[in-house]
Amino acid sequence: MAGSPPPPAPEAMALLADGSVDEVIVAAPDLQGRLLGTALSPEYFRERLLGGDGVGACTYLYAVDVEMETGPGYAYDPWQGGFGDLRLIPDPATLRRAPWRPRSAIVIADALWPDGSTVEVAPRTVLRRQLDRLAGLGLCALAGTEPEFLVFEENYRDAARRDYTRLTPASTYNIDYALAGTERLDDLVRSIRTAMAVAGARVESARAEVHPGQYEIVFGYDEAMRTCDQHVLYKTTAKKIAGAAGRALTFMAKYDQGEGNSCHVHLSLRTTQGGLVLAAATSESGSDNSGERGGSGSGSGGMSELMRWFVAGQLACLAELTLLYAPTVNSYKRLAPGAFAPTGISWGYDNRTCAVRVVGSGGSLRIEHRVPGGDANPYLAVAGMIAAGLYGIEHRLPLEPPRVGNAFAANDVPRLPTSLREAARAWRESAVARAAFGQPVVDHLAHAAQVELAGYERTVTDWERRRCFERF
Repeated sequence: MAGSPPPPAPEAMALLADGSVDEVIVAAPDLQGRLLGTALSPEYFRERLLGGDGVGACTYLYAVDVEMETGPGYAYDPWQGGFGDLRLIPDPATLRRAPWRPRSAIVIADALWPDGSTVEVAPRTVLRRQLDRLAGLGLCALAGTEPEFLVFEENYRDAARRDYTRLTPASTYNIDYALAGTERLDDLVRSIRTAMAVAGARVESARAEVHPGQYEIVFGYDEAMRTCDQHVLYKTTAKKIAGAAGRALTFMAKYDQGEGNSCHVHLSLRTTQGGLVLAAATSESGSDNSGERGGSGSGSGGMSELMRWFVAGQLACLAELTLLYAPTVNSYKRLAPGAFAPTGISWGYDNRTCAVRVVGSGGSLRIEHRVPGGDANPYLAVAGMIAAGLYGIEHRLPLEPPRVGNAFAANDVPRLPTSLREAARAWRESAVARAAFGQPVVDHLAHAAQVELAGYERTVTDWERRRCFERF
């Protein structure tokens, strides 16, 4: 939400005074949604950073690929600035104990240039700009993310030695909703849940998923920025705890031919005073049109006019903003026919075959955006959904009837981009993206996609070796 961040909670500040921590990690999410930063002594943090000084970090952190390699062509080019420093300014409200190391604290930071101006391509800034736009309409966003991961018996070092192939999943068959067959997962997942709870995260649910070794932990719905901060902290924590337990886990969108790792995003709007805006005014009295949800009629289904515009905006902008939900080459292996992930642009009531699923009623009415995978940057994904919803609201877009039945099999719906190249082209050419995010952000993220593509295209894959080594 817009405005200055609140001060640290008293219990968080106590961490800096009672000697229970020996370092404070100042971390910021990069373009890939990873936390990068530096560790400081509690004394230095308390004396210098809480006064607003921030800590220096190289400008290249926002212009690197997943391998931490940079090059010319980004809208904010570190080469042109001589690889100087930007400033990471901690958000005191995010200060908490680091879940994976009891004697460490961690705080999420925003990025500023040395002159005090905002680093516009920093993911937290990208999301804040959309939250500010919502605030201008008297609205705020609540979000929940559902990242899935796969757990393997090997540790990260052994996985790397095997080129991340021929790994052993932590269960041997489909364990979706199962209580048995999860024995090799239970202790690790419990450790992750407990660690996140110590850091102040409210665990809502946890269950096994479809792919062998797959699990999903869901945390409580919250204000959108806090949800995204919690999301990136959780991914770091899960990897740290898995590594300490001699395991490896991955959030990559598609590890093999089995079920991919999704990251469905639930999103709702409220007034800045907490009032409901998505549910129709009559829905709380039970006299809405929710009975029409099972059919294809044009009733409101309990949705307010504003929500119908908001959902229509998701559909209208989905192809152009797919890059924000599916940022890697691997993302599109999941968004493929037969993978139980969206390939078409449609919506429906409680319909998991649609890209946008409307669920809940009254105060719980919300959208579930089913396009993002486990590799999505939550800040950019949620920013895209808000921008799309605002486009629908501003243009009062009419909402098409909901899809009923298997939307995967529908031939009469627009299609999502089928590759990163196609998604990057749609993003670069999008007037909606330029208006919502600004040309520098569009150019910067488009170049990041091009770097990802170039890295993939010059790599010889195992598939090529198996296919070509002997037969050609």
